[in-house]
Amino acid sequence: MEHSDAAPHRNDAPPHLTEVTPHPTNAAPHPTDAHPSGDDAARYWDSVYAGRPAPTDPRPNARLVETVTALPPGDALDLGCGGGGDALWLADRGWRVTALDVSAVATSRLARLARARGLGNRITATPQDIRAALPDLRFDLVNAHYFHTPYAQDRTAVLRSAADLLRPGGRLLVVDHGSTAPWSWNQDPDVRYPTPREVVAPLRLSPTQWWVERADMPHRIAVGPDGRTAEVIDHVLLVRRTA
Repeated sequence: MEHSDAAPHRNDAPPHLTEVTPHPTNAAPHPTDAHPSGDDAARYWDSVYAGRPAPTDPRPNARLVETVTALPPGDALDLGCGGGGDALWLADRGWRVTALDVSAVATSRLARLARARGLGNRITATPQDIRAALPDLRFDLVNAHYFHTPYAQDRTAVLRSAADLLRPGGRLLVVDHGSTAPWSWNQDPDVRYPTPREVVAPLRLSPTQWWVERADMPHRIAVGPDGRTAEVIDHVLLVRRTA
């Protein structure tokens, strides 16, 4: 799955849960098969990662850093771990990380990096089609950064299932693209990115058990793969389980 970098931004006052009709996004190119199997998705993402040099020092997403730095370490679920920057950063700070990605290329690279850094006992990197199942474990953090794919998936169902794995006090962090960068896959000028409130509404999280700590759309300066810079928007959603 796609991961990216981000820059720090101060939080706004926590909003309440609201009911909003979500709008789908079309942020990634679509394969010919509209209903691919898990094997199809795995082959696609394996080819994406195999076509890139293996990262030697992947960096964490800054929205993760700004959210988690002050939290005590616990158990984290990294959805679509990609290059592994988030998982390695968390593990280096004492978190126990279950890192999932449909690409075995991505997870095997992450596992090697974790062992090389002495973090192999804190990171479990597993190739898994998370559209089908999630691990039967409990977590203090679910990290879903730029959790986009060109393959059909019920993203709401995945995020709701992941949220249900959180312990009381645990947090769901969802960071999505809010604008199209010059290097983005899809340059459709009519693409619409769901807001954080539109992402949280269909999760149908009870206000008696969940609290939205953050739902904003900060700007940042991003650096693309070719070194170009551009101002982009992140859609940031942080929800804490209270009971």
